[in-house]
Parts: sequence; structure tokens; C-alpha cells
Amino acid sequence: MSQQPPPPPGYGAPPAYPPPGQGYAPPPQGYPAQGHQTTVVMAQPVVAGMMFREAPVAMQCPYCSASITTSTTYETGTMTWVIAGILLLFGLWLGCCLIPFCVDGCKDVIHRCPSCNQVVGKYNRM
Repeated sequence: MSQQPPPPPGYGAPPAYPPPGQGYAPPPQGYPAQGHQTTVVMAQPVVAGMMFREAPVAMQCPYCSASITTSTTYETGTMTWVIAGILLLFGLWLGCCLIPFCVDGCKDVIHRCPSCNQVVGKYNRM
């Protein structure tokens, strides 16, 4: 009769596996059963990879799916206020500090769809 040698020092007994035919225990209470949960995520359409600048952009509108060239408008932004503040600090308060509010080159550019009038992009100068 041959005997197996004892395991080397520092090693424990081999792991105990469940007998064949028995699976794992069910998950604890509070966990949803698999395949019975539906998650719906609603998000605003995002135009990925589009670089909006001063000029109108040819694209497909994410809202109405029309093939469009955006219409652009200008609105006062951070850069307009910073330039006006700098002019004011240099003593140009006699109306000169208001010039950035009249120059489109100092304002942010808003891109809209001409079909549905939704904002599809914005170019912030600062």
C-alpha cells in the first residue's frame, strides 16, 4: 500500500468544492434578479466632434434631423466683460469701455438650426 506524503509545511488542506449537482447559493435579498430590470437613459443630443467657431457650420441637426447650415448670432460673454473691465482700469471710462459690447469679435457665437430654431452649438471666446 502506498501512502501519499503529507503536504509541505505552510500549505493547508485543498479547497472544498461543492459536490456535483449543487450550484452557488442564491444572491442575498435586495439584489434584482437578472434580466428583469430595464434602465432608460434620456440625454440631450450632443454633436460629437463638431468644432464651432465664428462661421456657420454645415451639419445634420440633432433635433429635427434636417441637413442644415447653422445660423449664427452673437451674445455678450466673459471675454466682452473682461475687455471692458481692462479698458475701465486703464482710465478709458468716457465711453470707450463700452466698445467691446458693440464689437462681434469680442462676443460668444451661438449656432442655431434654421429649421427648428434649437441651439446646436456655442463658441465661447474665453
